Amino acid sequence: MKKYYITILLVLVAMMGWAQVNSTTSLLGSWSGKLNVGAVSLTLVLHLEQGDGYVIASFDSPDQGAKGISAYKEFLSDDSLALKVEHIGMTYRARLKDDTLDGTFTQNGTSLPLVLTRGVPEVKRPQTPKGPYPYATEEVMFPNAADFATLVGTLTWPVGYDKNSKQKPTVVLMVTGSGQQNRDEELMQHKPFLVIADYLARHGIATLRYDDRATGASVGGEVKNATSEDFARDAAAGLEYLRNTKAFSKVGLLGHSEGGLIAFMLAAKKQTDFIVSLAGPGVKGDTLLAAQGNRILSLSGMPADMTVEKYRQQDAVQQMPWLKWYIDYDPSADIAATRCPVFALNGDRDCQVISSQNLTAIERLLPKSKQHLIKEYPGLNHLFQHCTTGLVTEYSEIEETISPEVLSDIANWINSLK
Repeated sequence: MKKYYITILLVLVAMMGWAQVNSTTSLLGSWSGKLNVGAVSLTLVLHLEQGDGYVIASFDSPDQGAKGISAYKEFLSDDSLALKVEHIGMTYRARLKDDTLDGTFTQNGTSLPLVLTRGVPEVKRPQTPKGPYPYATEEVMFPNAADFATLVGTLTWPVGYDKNSKQKPTVVLMVTGSGQQNRDEELMQHKPFLVIADYLARHGIATLRYDDRATGASVGGEVKNATSEDFARDAAAGLEYLRNTKAFSKVGLLGHSEGGLIAFMLAAKKQTDFIVSLAGPGVKGDTLLAAQGNRILSLSGMPADMTVEKYRQQDAVQQMPWLKWYIDYDPSADIAATRCPVFALNGDRDCQVISSQNLTAIERLLPKSKQHLIKEYPGLNHLFQHCTTGLVTEYSEIEETISPEVLSDIANWINSLK
């Protein structure tokens, strides 16, 4: 559940437009700093770029995955600026002092100090694979004819794969969490699906990861009014494509967050040989989201007073078809109807899909089998990173993309099914 956490101050929207206050400024370049909001701090980056006779101003909020939030220039000189992003009720006013921008950030009546220094923070992602790779990959596409969508992704073959061998590898279809994401499930410069695919390839397992409908190289398919049922048809089309190649012994599905929900939906229909549910929901949507809200409120130093009733009364619930469908969806029946092997895992510091609530429900509902593995990982967040609080705002600060123990457990469990 990446899409619906409580957003602090900045939201992922952009408003185009700028004013020609002056043609240039000595402040050109990128500036960055930390906005402290109680127990939470957000990295903000200001870009001032030279256009054709004017200066373009924009903000990034990398901790929230927001880039290119265009700003209107109320005033800009060589030592001062006043910027506004009207659509989100935000302003930033600052003056140059000792080569830093000493200013005030204001949004919807709340004012906070914000000091920016020149440059952009270096982002380290040591687990991101770098070529050349010891395995083969290929770009593939498959249709979801029912939804007029064509999905495009990367099929990764395991190390040492020989297409002429009689021994066929296991393959895993990878399904992202909520929100439109690319095939790497890229978030804040982390690429968890790329990391998982690389690790599995090095341990004898093939994968197919694809761009979500109408995202990246994938085209077509309704998005605005789409729900998890629509996205499940995309995943089902991917499973069908993999089976039709006749190149694999087993065809499984690995889903993260909403992808874990979709994994159980398709497993209940006997469309997959096994599933890996990474922080997948185990309780009804409104119950999950109320608990999510309370965990985030509590860690942010605010009263944890969210209830299912209060959550349902929010305007956003009625305005977003995905959310309106999700709060009414109860995965219990699909989990109970799942007969294939299941590896369900969660981090105990996950703020978005609370482990004690959801993993417990999955274990209770799932028919007993010696092949199942239900595991909670201490100290891990929703992305399965080692973390301090589990809050979304930590994701970008953590260099680790995914716990090595989780990677090892996934590969070992899948290989145990052979």
